[in-house]
Amino acid sequence: MSASANDPVPGPSDLAYIRFVSVENMMKLVHSIGIETMLRDLARYIEDDFRRWEKFDKTPRVASHSPEGVIELMPTSDGEDYGFKYVNGHPRNTKDGLQTVTAFGLLARVDTGYPELLTEMTVLTALRTAATSAMVASHLAPKGSRVMAMIGNGAQSEFQALAMRAICGIDTLRLYDIDRAATEKVRRNLTGQGFELIPCATPEEAIEGAQIITTCTADKQFATILTDNMVGAGLHINAIGGDCPGKTELHKDILIRSDVFVEYPPQTRIEGEIQQMPEDFPVTEMWQVITGAAPGRINDRQITLFDGVGFAIEDFSALRYLRDKLKDHPFYEDLDIIADPDDPRDLFGMIQRARPR
Repeated sequence: MSASANDPVPGPSDLAYIRFVSVENMMKLVHSIGIETMLRDLARYIEDDFRRWEKFDKTPRVASHSPEGVIELMPTSDGEDYGFKYVNGHPRNTKDGLQTVTAFGLLARVDTGYPELLTEMTVLTALRTAATSAMVASHLAPKGSRVMAMIGNGAQSEFQALAMRAICGIDTLRLYDIDRAATEKVRRNLTGQGFELIPCATPEEAIEGAQIITTCTADKQFATILTDNMVGAGLHINAIGGDCPGKTELHKDILIRSDVFVEYPPQTRIEGEIQQMPEDFPVTEMWQVITGAAPGRINDRQITLFDGVGFAIEDFSALRYLRDKLKDHPFYEDLDIIADPDDPRDLFGMIQRARPR
């Protein structure tokens, strides 16, 4: 017998709810786990997923560009779970007191298509970006690296510093930004956190004595943050500022002298430093280094360069990590977001029974 409009309205089933992590709960989770522990954990999840790279759907992110910035969707699946991230990049936002980057993401089951997790990813992206940088540096940077130059002291800086310390042992930061207030912000935030902090007046001063150089500036344009004559032998360059067509930070001669490592070449050739180079410019994919299929650092004079633009699999790793952690931490809400009628063929009847009486 079919249900009538007078029948009681059934409550949502368990399948109607998914776990939702707000910004407030994400910050609680970070403090509960500890930020450096979380960065190490994320790096391990990301490395594990790079080891099973061939299992994933891979596609360059879907981007909508405007003069003001870019809005992107970053999807992937390993055949069991599907994840995507919505993210923007609007460098001019800071002039209006807004974030340059905001993001949220979703993880769903492939077998049913039902979502499992919806979460803020502005904070989580900062964490996963730093974890990826440090994970890559653990394979490519000179052994015993202790000094990092951080050129561009925006929202990502402190995360990069903490990840590089937790995973690679960095303890000295040489800081430069065209905006001295940004450098002062980093100095203030990281004072008392175990770093030697050295504000610098120029990029040239910042890279003195550094074994790792991280470039992370926000301007959406072709720029030359590092010139060829600034880069000596034996360095690792963590070039993470490039993330869209028309935006670079390194002179192309640096790329010619370096062994360049990337996440996913079809995306990096569009968005990364290597957009300056011919289509056949040689690069090595990081999953190949991690699995032993290709060499990473091979000698002390080699310049290794990670042309990191961010790839969907890293976000998938972060979503997978968060889902696992929520089994042991209560920092989420149950969000009634999936219509799940008692009779899956009777969606209209569910609406009718909810009519106010």
